[in-house]
Amino acid sequence: MRLTEAGETLLPHAEAVLGRLAAARRDLAALHDLSAGRVRVGAFATAQAALLPRAFAAYRARHPRVTVTVREGQSRGLCTRLLAGDLDVAVASTTGAPVFDGRDLLPLVDDRMMVALPVDHRLAGRAEVGLAELADEDWIAGSTRVEDTLMASCLRTGFRPRIGLVMGDWLAKLGFVAQGLGVTLVPSLAVGAVRPDVVLVPLRTDRIPVREVYAATSRDLHRTPAVAAFLDVLAETAADRRRQR
Repeated sequence: MRLTEAGETLLPHAEAVLGRLAAARRDLAALHDLSAGRVRVGAFATAQAALLPRAFAAYRARHPRVTVTVREGQSRGLCTRLLAGDLDVAVASTTGAPVFDGRDLLPLVDDRMMVALPVDHRLAGRAEVGLAELADEDWIAGSTRVEDTLMASCLRTGFRPRIGLVMGDWLAKLGFVAQGLGVTLVPSLAVGAVRPDVVLVPLRTDRIPVREVYAATSRDLHRTPAVAAFLDVLAETAADRRRQR
């Protein structure tokens, strides 16, 4: 048997098609056995201080060939990007009232608020402190608009902080606190990153609610094996943190 002239012409194309199909099968298999793939994660700043790095390290140790990218943002913006398909996972909090419609939520941790004080502050030795005791303090916050800061939940209690300094960087905030130039809120997620010349005192939870932290995924997007495995690692990391606390 011999190929016709048309067959000879089609042969290299057929071989190329078969080769691409074989490559496609290998690539799909790699996605399932996690020897390839990607996970696009977004998280708010303090989640990236402790929770996310530990999860990232554990995931990379298990699945070194999966590419993980991390982006920082505020919870509302991350949830919007999640629905737009720009992220696979958004680590978001209830602060700032993010819209969770259209998303599946995996509870991770409850994040208690603490106030950062200079070491010689009159309340530095307390086990807890109430908002009323901080009414005369100058606060350091990320915005002059309280609703856009960690202190937004304080407004529900009728407490409105007096914002003296505005800055977004955590290191800068704590540097000013250490010099006695104001106080600021610090989530418990960020405790490990706090400098030694600052004292943290928990706020009473009967006056300010505990912040809830979730891993959100879009209901409209297919959850790949790489994303599912990353959620498992996030849940394990959060459980370890709860046990340590």
